[in-house]
Amino acid sequence: MSRFLQRDDGLSRLDWLGIAAAVGGLAVLVPPIRGAIGEFYDWAIWSSVFRRGLLIGIGSFVIFGGTVYLILWTNLGTRLGFLISGAALTGFAALNGLLFVMYSPRGPRPADIEGLNAFQIRIMPGAMMIGSAILFVMFLVALSRLEAADKVE
Repeated sequence: MSRFLQRDDGLSRLDWLGIAAAVGGLAVLVPPIRGAIGEFYDWAIWSSVFRRGLLIGIGSFVIFGGTVYLILWTNLGTRLGFLISGAALTGFAALNGLLFVMYSPRGPRPADIEGLNAFQIRIMPGAMMIGSAILFVMFLVALSRLEAADKVE
């Protein structure tokens, strides 16, 4: 078994990551912690919009994925919970990319948005949609193989 799935103390590294993400997700609901995080942004990121957006994007991905995994882990177990949460997250990302490609940009459509035309704006979300769809199919294949292995036993 993989070292990420089985450990002697009962919880794997993925389990601890999910627990940490769930605790982080609940901690940001406390106003003093949220204020401290905002001050950390100002101190560490130096008010760079790109760096702040990157940190927020990674943090929200970890917290969203971690809390979903933690809930599924408690009900379904490590493997099945990870596969279902991965399929849900990549399916959501694929649908989100598809909607962005179809309906972006909203409002009055200028000829150029920061030097990009309407097609160039859709390249990155289109790549995210295709990559997420591929990962979604991979998770579905892994789920079907897990189900087939459970039927044999």
